[in-house]
Order: sequence, then structure tokens, then C-alpha cells
Amino acid sequence: MDLTVVAYIVYLLISVALTVWVARTLSRNGRIFLADVLHGNEKLADAVNHLLVVGFYLVNLGFVALYLKAADAVANARGLFEALSVKIGVVLLVLGVMHLGNVYVLNKIRRRGIMEREQVPPVPPQGWTGPADRGPWAAPAAGPAGA
Repeated sequence: MDLTVVAYIVYLLISVALTVWVARTLSRNGRIFLADVLHGNEKLADAVNHLLVVGFYLVNLGFVALYLKAADAVANARGLFEALSVKIGVVLLVLGVMHLGNVYVLNKIRRRGIMEREQVPPVPPQGWTGPADRGPWAAPAAGPAGA
């Protein structure tokens, strides 16, 4: 069997396995983060989590498939390892960039939600302030007419 074909097979096996492992890990551990971002809405967090996993698979497996072709034929075992290290290294970098991009966007959404929660008072005003015309900046009350 040609070593280039062996490189293709090993590359596909490792890349697909890494993609599945990363997607499952991110899905399992990211669910809690999504629930926080979405204010505790568990059903919405599960739906968004599933959509993110599907998108992650589509983008990464599409990249793996497009990056399959080798520029040069693999002639020996050394070339096999060099070709695999470059291809798998690029796949790992793409997986990492995708993960960081997702975390960045979700963190921006989370921060915006936290800011919105901080702007709303925890308890509505209870009428402890006086009337609007009687505050410290109100004009002094008019005294008796002759005084």
C-alpha cells in the first residue's frame, strides 16, 4: 500500500477522533456556561448547545476533508510522520481557534447579561423619598405675606 494512502487513513482517523472528543467535551462542560449565559433557561441552553455542536462538527469535519490532500507524495516513514504532524497540528490549531471563538462570543453575551442585571435595582423603589417638589433642591416654601 502506498504510504500516502496510509497517511490519509491515519490523518482521517486521528482528526475525526479528535474532533468528536473535543465536541463532546465542550458540549458536556459548556452546558453549565450556556445555562448561565441564558439566565438559567435549561431548555434553551440545551438547544443552543446542540446547535453549537452541530456547527462545530460541520466546520471542523469540512476543514478536515478539505485539508486531506497532500502536496507531495509520502516516500518513507519519516515523510509519513512529518506529513501527519503538519496536518494534525493544523487541525488542532483550527479546533483551538474555533473553541476560543465560541468562548469569546458567549462571554460577550454573558457580560452583557450581567450588565443588564446590574442596572435593574433588586427591589423597586418603595416610596421612601419625599414628593418631587420637596427635595433638597426644591425652592424654599413661601413664607407669610408680610414677613
